[in-house]
Amino acid sequence: MKCPFCFHDESKVTDSRNTSDTKSIRRRRECLKCLRRFTTFETMDISLQVKKRDGLYEDFELEKLIKGIDAACRHTRISHDRVRDLASAIVRELLEAQIREIEALKLGEIVMEHLRHLDQVAYIRFACVYRRFKDLDEIVDAINTASADEKKIQI
Repeated sequence: MKCPFCFHDESKVTDSRNTSDTKSIRRRRECLKCLRRFTTFETMDISLQVKKRDGLYEDFELEKLIKGIDAACRHTRISHDRVRDLASAIVRELLEAQIREIEALKLGEIVMEHLRHLDQVAYIRFACVYRRFKDLDEIVDAINTASADEKKIQI
């Protein structure tokens, strides 16, 4: 990182913090030549494409994922911070698997799998919107899937 004052190539990091939006890391640096301090922000480049149901592609947006999960988790025991952590974990999984393109349907399935283990109500809410249920039987099947280890619901 070049110093903005003397343009020297070497600096040392004196402090690192996540920003409040968790999209970047704030680093305080000190130039090894002129000893002046400056701040840099590092962001992660997520080069991931999402193939939508209509066949069009769009860039992956972490905030869009967080918003969808957050809507499903509203009025549950899951905090907004936990939602952000979950979204970050999903992105980490995709990056570790070196996935550069994913279908929206597959991404939704990944989210539902995480929610199924985290909170059954959030899972059902997400599944209702994501899978576009047409009748009560489909919802009952989703509930039975969510409570597979418990007694099956009979309606």
